[in-house]
Amino acid sequence: MKTIIGLEIHVQVSTATKLFCGCSTDYQDDAPNTHCCPVCLGLPGALPRLNKKAVEYGLRVAKALDMRVLEESEFARKNYFYPDLAKAYQITQHDKPLAVEGTIEIEDDEGHEKIVRITRVHLEEDPGRLVHVTGASKYSLVDYNRSGIPLLEIVTEPDMRSPQEARRFLNKLRTILEYLGVFDGDREGGLRVDANISLEGSERVEVKNISSYKGVEKALTFEVTRQRNLLRRGLKVARETRHFMEGRGITTSARGKEEEHDYRYFPDPDLRPLRVAERVAEIDLPELPTARKNRFMEQYGVSLNHARTLTGDPKLADFYEEVAHIDPALAATWVADTLLGELNYRDMGIVAVPPGYITELLELLKAGTITDRAGVQVLREMLDACVEGRPCEKPTTIVKREKLGRAAGDEFTSVVQAVISANPQAVEDYRSGKEGALNFLVGQVMKETRGRADPRELRRIVSESIKMGEV
Repeated sequence: MKTIIGLEIHVQVSTATKLFCGCSTDYQDDAPNTHCCPVCLGLPGALPRLNKKAVEYGLRVAKALDMRVLEESEFARKNYFYPDLAKAYQITQHDKPLAVEGTIEIEDDEGHEKIVRITRVHLEEDPGRLVHVTGASKYSLVDYNRSGIPLLEIVTEPDMRSPQEARRFLNKLRTILEYLGVFDGDREGGLRVDANISLEGSERVEVKNISSYKGVEKALTFEVTRQRNLLRRGLKVARETRHFMEGRGITTSARGKEEEHDYRYFPDPDLRPLRVAERVAEIDLPELPTARKNRFMEQYGVSLNHARTLTGDPKLADFYEEVAHIDPALAATWVADTLLGELNYRDMGIVAVPPGYITELLELLKAGTITDRAGVQVLREMLDACVEGRPCEKPTTIVKREKLGRAAGDEFTSVVQAVISANPQAVEDYRSGKEGALNFLVGQVMKETRGRADPRELRRIVSESIKMGEV
């Protein structure tokens, strides 16, 4: 059974003020209901005034996704009641969105390039936020700080065929938005997803409340399994709205699926139609992820996988370009593989690492002053200091203090002899043709010498010592 997935992505765009008023959008660390005004609260007589920057950001996204901006777009009122929607309607765009008919290229599950079509992009306001209090008495509070935050809703065609494709699409979209400078991926709640999923021939289910990239994959994987199990048992899949419970990794039924007529859309009489199509030509786009990936491969000679990793985050790409002059290939390996792995392990971002320190580390590695193993130890010392709040030392300081400088293999003759004496079975295995035994012995010497010697040189010394019978 073919899986059919379409996404509705709600992105908080990074404007300084809200979509229809002058209240600050920087509310994350502030007390509830401190970033509100009569417009946010939907008080009688309060009139909206459109944020020009939000429209510009929407046009920037439309151009990056190669979309057709409509000659006239229009704001509408979407009527429904919910405690965090003070006006009992949401200002959004319905019949006449900002732009239509775009594309994003991703990899399918077989590694082939595929196109996901973008149906529409439109602007709307975010509602407030409910805070549920549990305990002896259960109740909910409403925080309107988020009410009126500009949202860009990006709706796809049902072109994705697996939860993994959906996650890859979201990662690609997030990267494009970050390159455009319209979205902060680190902001909590900055991106939320509603996913429509069905198995071919069955009803469509909408899954709401997905707030992470991993969550999208988990929610859709659960839904695929749930729907297949229903069909195997001869039951029907109900057309409904379900909520994703991230803590449990499951979806739960919320209500029957609403139809468009349930919302009674009609044009907002307080907002004029937008006519901004001619402004698209004035927008200068930055270098986008695909173009930067191709340039990295051409300019720096890095592999496709490294280029994809390095350009998957604009901050990481900028960091790489600051250190690539030492040796592009060496820098790509250490930044994309070693550094990124160590940062992920510590839940750190690339902005926490001084580029100059990595430049110095790469210089030590390129000059042969330290081995790769010693380089990893130096890197870990640096990052651990950052995590623990200690002063971050330069690589040369750590190498000197820990005596990690590369040494000639003949300095470790006594260590080699001791390892050979302590492992007679491995010596016999190597003499009988088992190459893995030599790797084991070299590893033991590396462990004893804390990685200061070149592994290839040690292989030669250990091998010759065994052949000469030096015990």
